[in-house]
Amino acid sequence: MFRLATVMRQVRPVSRALAPHLTRCYAKDVKFGADARALMLQGVDLLADAVAVTMGPKGRTVIIEQSWGSPKVTKDGVTVAKSIDLKDKYKNIGAKLVQDVANNTNEEAGDGTTTATVLARAIAKEGFDTISKGANPVEIRRGVMMAVETIISELKSLSKPVTTPEEIAQVATISANGDVEIGNIISNAMKKVGRKGVITVKDGKTLHDELEIIEGMKFDRGYISPYFINTAKGQKCEFQDAYLLLSEKKISSVQSIVPALEIANQHRKPLVIVAEDVDGEALSTLVLNRLVGFKIGGWSSTNLLVLVLVLILSSTLSSPFFLQGWTSSDGR
Repeated sequence: MFRLATVMRQVRPVSRALAPHLTRCYAKDVKFGADARALMLQGVDLLADAVAVTMGPKGRTVIIEQSWGSPKVTKDGVTVAKSIDLKDKYKNIGAKLVQDVANNTNEEAGDGTTTATVLARAIAKEGFDTISKGANPVEIRRGVMMAVETIISELKSLSKPVTTPEEIAQVATISANGDVEIGNIISNAMKKVGRKGVITVKDGKTLHDELEIIEGMKFDRGYISPYFINTAKGQKCEFQDAYLLLSEKKISSVQSIVPALEIANQHRKPLVIVAEDVDGEALSTLVLNRLVGFKIGGWSSTNLLVLVLVLILSSTLSSPFFLQGWTSSDGR
């Protein structure tokens, strides 16, 4: 303690002497006008140049340095965009803005990130150039948004619905950089699960690409508590040959689910509860007994449909189920 105080007394006079020549590292460095736009545009160009080479079926690959392991070779535009982090903070701001464009496109459409990046660069360049000539930035933005609406409307009128397995395979093949085998696998997967089915891509351990179909359903909400996780494969809760308890009401008391708990215990089966919500002592009991509860959110006709679908599916798969508090919309 005393040594530290002595050192600080020695440092303070030096700090005051050097103060006029130092810049505070925690202060904001503010730039305006053309200088700020020029630096941001350089960042936009650097990112767009790296991403643009991957465009189209004949696009080239990009090698990305990894923080660990060997370098990554990819032709995916959004992957290239995410990997770019510029040292200059002003240039990095421009690069991050275009990264947002690529990420949003990937989340909305699942493809087209390279095209979106190239378009974003063109809009930024023309927009900055027009502003430098005295145009109003607000009016430019308004004009861009009007153009976007017009183009979207026109593209929708020109678009052709993809319906047949052959057409789906063609689109998937293009997205897979011309890999016909991958395109056919995706087409077969969509044929099996339907347009709104869940398709997950995972790294395999074999030499060949494989398609695995798992019967079931998916809804937006998951397990209520992280204590329900029962596998080391990730944040998952997996049960085989489980009993189901479907409830349209909130479950707070253990007494309301005792019959289902006793039946599941007698047959030594896992119990999965799908309800509006589970809390209080009921939730504590489920955690202690390694059972699991799923929340379907506030009560509505949509959630009623979810329960009906679970009921139908469990009947189809021959899974035993229990109903609790099941009433119609008019209370009967």
